[in-house]
Amino acid sequence: MTAGTSLPPIDTSRPHSARVYDSLLGGKDNYPVDQAVAQQLPAEAKAGAFQNRSFMNRATAWLAGEGISQFLDIGTGIPTEPNLHQTAQEINPRSRVVYCDNDPIVLRHAEALLISRPEGVTDYVHADVLQPATIIEAARKVLDFERPIALSLLGLLHFLPDDLDPRGIVRTLAATLPPGSYVVLSQGASDVNPERGKQGADEYGKGGIRLALRTRAEFARFFEGLDIVEPGLVTAPEWFRGTPAPEQELSGVYVAVARIP
Repeated sequence: MTAGTSLPPIDTSRPHSARVYDSLLGGKDNYPVDQAVAQQLPAEAKAGAFQNRSFMNRATAWLAGEGISQFLDIGTGIPTEPNLHQTAQEINPRSRVVYCDNDPIVLRHAEALLISRPEGVTDYVHADVLQPATIIEAARKVLDFERPIALSLLGLLHFLPDDLDPRGIVRTLAATLPPGSYVVLSQGASDVNPERGKQGADEYGKGGIRLALRTRAEFARFFEGLDIVEPGLVTAPEWFRGTPAPEQELSGVYVAVARIP
């Protein structure tokens, strides 16, 4: 690991978004406080967690097939197979992947993220997305910033309210990447099912977690100056490349992949 190798204490008295997400996915690396939040969320939240995970795998596979061999994944979450590096290295065994998260429990499980194929490399950075310079400095030790990189923030933006300047953070991160790189984002929607969205925000709020759902137009602003690739800005189940889309599920998660010109 390139940063923060000590094991900070885990606060089990307060829920954490990564552990709530793990609970929604049926994982076991969470605590009663996280489970309490997950159990009160609408059913759409659980569906959205699985849809977000499936989108990550499809987008990563497509990017690897397009020749991208370097990945920077921020807001990684607790390891759930297949992890991003497994998907990328299945297509290109030489892929190099840097994961980043700020939850101590993810750090404790980081060894699962570091089992790379011999030809490739994986690394883990324990850092907060609110400190993009720290993340980039650590990532430079593994990734070549002279070659294209796929930057992903999945299931993270809706935990960054506007007062934390999430668009500025994405711009700062993207500005460090060379032309031909990609930005992969997902965002919980506020305009697909507003009533359910408010219910979810209220339940997260009771646990001290701020949820910042956004409209499609608000999400589109994260891609200003970038070239969104087909199929465009869509819901997670609608994002397919080179594969016929199955019967579409309803989804409250917007996604898109954009190329840095």
